Amino acid sequence: MDESVSAQLEALAPLLAAFDAAAGAGHITRAAQLLGVPQSSLSRRLRSVEKVVGVQLFQPQGRGIALTPAGRELFERTRELMRALDDAVDVVRDNADPDSGLVRFGFPLTLGPISIPTLLAEFHAAAPRIRLHLVQAHGEALAEQIRDGRLDLAVMIPAPADLPATPLGRQPIHLYVARTHRLATAAAVDLTDLANERFIANPPTYHLRHMLDSWCADAGFVPEVVFEITEFETLRSLVAHGLGIALLPEPETPHPDLHRIALSIPRDRTIGLVSGNHRPTPAVARLHRYVERHALAHIGTASTLDLERASTPRFEA
Repeated sequence: MDESVSAQLEALAPLLAAFDAAAGAGHITRAAQLLGVPQSSLSRRLRSVEKVVGVQLFQPQGRGIALTPAGRELFERTRELMRALDDAVDVVRDNADPDSGLVRFGFPLTLGPISIPTLLAEFHAAAPRIRLHLVQAHGEALAEQIRDGRLDLAVMIPAPADLPATPLGRQPIHLYVARTHRLATAAAVDLTDLANERFIANPPTYHLRHMLDSWCADAGFVPEVVFEITEFETLRSLVAHGLGIALLPEPETPHPDLHRIALSIPRDRTIGLVSGNHRPTPAVARLHRYVERHALAHIGTASTLDLERASTPRFEA
């Protein structure tokens, strides 16, 4: 865009509301009343619009005014822009209201059927005008969406080191086998006992898979992964069919054909509420505070963390 066009826009932009109101009303007095300005002020603004554009835009018609052909063309080309600008201002204003606005919220694939929906349902009851856009994905996908601004908040397991996070609790990891598996009667197992077992796991890009590989390496072996899958319920079904074993968090809905076995050395991973590196809207801050205060009723293990004492709210009201 060259400098002359930029100068025209700079001069015209503050006057377009006057032009739009007068073109729509077809009457100077009514347009002035709509804008809440004196009629003389509106008339001066309309003359300024014509001066910037360089052509006559209005002509008298009875006791009102009518658009000239040039004015009609300008009105048709700017009408939708003015409506879009008005809508944009409304959206920004709504988002600045702690009782309304939009929050884009993400959560991991290992949480969902019960804990997160229940938590959000309770929040919705307390703040019914706040709209929630929900995304469920694996950890790195959630982190990327937080970083590039597509998400405002996300529960992540664990929280990435480069983003602000508030601890919510810990997610225990157990061994899961089919009820017919040789270890199904064991009260607890050591990872070294699993060296000759076949595993079902997530792909290597998943944090849970990285932990499996790391824990097995510490135990002195490389796990034989016979199935790699991203979807956790299908993963559990494969284990239930005896196709392998898995190290997993406890499912939110019981699986009748799975048997959980404790690890002799307990393993877990941290749960965090992650936000972006930008100032939140009041609606986002309100959901952040709510999740921070109520998460232990739904997420993690209450015995490992007391939220009221362990974390300081990151957002102001």
